[in-house]
Amino acid sequence: MHPMLNIAVRAARSAGNIISRSFEQVDKIEIELKGTNDFVTNVDKMAEQAIIDTIQKSYPNHTIIGEESGAIDGSDSDYQWIIDPLDGTTNFVKGIPHFAVSIALKVKGKLDQAVVFDPIRGELFTASRGKGAQLNGFRIRVKQNKELSGAILATGFPFKQKQHMPAYMNMFQALFVKTADMRRAGSAALDLAYVAAGRVDGFFELGLKPWDTAAGELLVIEAGGLITDFVGNHNHTNSGNIVAGSPRLLKEILKDIRPHLGEALSK
Repeated sequence: MHPMLNIAVRAARSAGNIISRSFEQVDKIEIELKGTNDFVTNVDKMAEQAIIDTIQKSYPNHTIIGEESGAIDGSDSDYQWIIDPLDGTTNFVKGIPHFAVSIALKVKGKLDQAVVFDPIRGELFTASRGKGAQLNGFRIRVKQNKELSGAILATGFPFKQKQHMPAYMNMFQALFVKTADMRRAGSAALDLAYVAAGRVDGFFELGLKPWDTAAGELLVIEAGGLITDFVGNHNHTNSGNIVAGSPRLLKEILKDIRPHLGEALSK
């Protein structure tokens, strides 16, 4: 295992231990509202600090961007860690056992290492640039579907940007009538990991943040898939609008999304 991936795994497991212990005592979780329909808990903050401490112990000069703590600028900006300590906080708060720790490392602007860890199931998804993607040490691959017929797509509702709901519902309907079914599970990091593992065939969502998707993106790419924005370009890190799947299936998803974009989502 790459030494930096090793540190990412150690950090993810450390955060996962905090999350698992807290999940057994949901009534003691302290919840704050940090934005519209956007929760944060004391557990998010503790888990993020555990990740930061683990990274800084080995790489004190690296830059870290965390969902809760923002940017911690290191003297070596070539190395940038992007972390979401608890992706799926709403599930966690409600006692739904579906959430994950997401940690990615960019080296000179390119995704290099990735970990998505589901502490409840004990599932560790990892990827290193050019080395493939694994689940608990075993190689995973994106399902190479060529058409939407028979496909299961994962998605997420625009619950923080409800002004996009009409456009989103049009996209959903266009895809739903052609697919076998859709899934909305509440963690983009796990949705992308499941695409990489071939559990779902594709994924689309709008308005995501880099910490939601950075690790999952590398997992999908290393598992033989593609990630684009809603118009098939690579502006998804800025726009937050993401489509993932096998190259052929992604093309089919984009075909049904495009007519419903409007100006706001065509970026």
